[in-house]
Amino acid sequence: MRILSIFGTRPEAIKMAPVLKAFAANNKVESLVCVTGQHRCMLDQVLDFFNIKPHYDLNIMKENQGLADLTSAMLLGITEIITRERPDRVLVHGDTTTALAATLAAFYKQVPVGHVEAGLRTGNIYLPFPEEANRILADNIADMLFAPTKLAKQNLLSEGIAESNIFVTGNTVIDALFYTSTKLEQDKSLQSKVARNFPFPTKNKKLILVTGHRRESFGEGLKQICEALGNISNRGDVDVVYPVHLNPNVKEPVTEILSEFPNIHLLQPLDYPSFVYAMKQAYIIVSDSGGIQEEAPSLGKPVLVMRTSTERPEVVTAGAVKLVGTSTSTIIKEIHKLLDDTRTYNGMTKTKNPFGDGFAANRIVKEILSNG
Repeated sequence: MRILSIFGTRPEAIKMAPVLKAFAANNKVESLVCVTGQHRCMLDQVLDFFNIKPHYDLNIMKENQGLADLTSAMLLGITEIITRERPDRVLVHGDTTTALAATLAAFYKQVPVGHVEAGLRTGNIYLPFPEEANRILADNIADMLFAPTKLAKQNLLSEGIAESNIFVTGNTVIDALFYTSTKLEQDKSLQSKVARNFPFPTKNKKLILVTGHRRESFGEGLKQICEALGNISNRGDVDVVYPVHLNPNVKEPVTEILSEFPNIHLLQPLDYPSFVYAMKQAYIIVSDSGGIQEEAPSLGKPVLVMRTSTERPEVVTAGAVKLVGTSTSTIIKEIHKLLDDTRTYNGMTKTKNPFGDGFAANRIVKEILSNG
């Protein structure tokens, strides 16, 4: 079976890496890889770490490119590759513009689509934007939908998608996390290299790891987030580490507001093993990322999510994640609570991760070969 996997961002690459490894171990699959370069240097770091060598790289990004420009350029480039390679199936991941464009391109060429991480919903088509619409469209075109949880499956069933097309597999990010965590423990040279580049937290301080990049936080939301972090940094018992996204809408305000605080450390985006190392060192994670909501419970780390809704309510229900929005006062209050109240902290760290056991990729490959 000839399968063309298409992805373009760092999170997609992390989550597709275990699937590609599972394909490579199976002689019934001819696995082709196309990357769009929707994230460039951050994508390349992941490709290098997981030893993924794409057959095609569209290198699509241009400065100040809008969503319409990005989507149309991807659609044309991916269509040309599908026409040339004639795959039996296209595999996409998640909710990115790459996933949407690849799904449409396959649909136009009447090639069946498998959607990894299907069925996630917030119920608001603009939150997150444009991701919620992207995944809805991909789910309604794909004929194989790999849902990470039973709740994601239920979302799909409620939208009229046939149960025979839905497969509950767990989330492949847990596969990637376990692989990377084990490698950090066993590869002493990698561990030493990562540790040298990450000298936090300093003695007698707790590490607060921050990420923030969502479009809906641009402007006032991001400003309030930064003000909260500045306030928290006035405590003498914390180090705040913030690997800053390269998008100018993030990088410029974050640098302007936070660069003068002595115990806020603004870093370049971390490669994946360094970020896993940082998560393991963290006491609290404050983020608007979807992937971190999935990963952190497996590491026993509480996550405060700087959003008003999440497409991953399973971890909120489990108690490992709390939605705090972008209000300065709310973020400050919730961070203080985790730092000062041991009972609250322990309640968020001792939960079972609802997103899987590390074998999602094997289940996906098995279903594709059996049913695809």
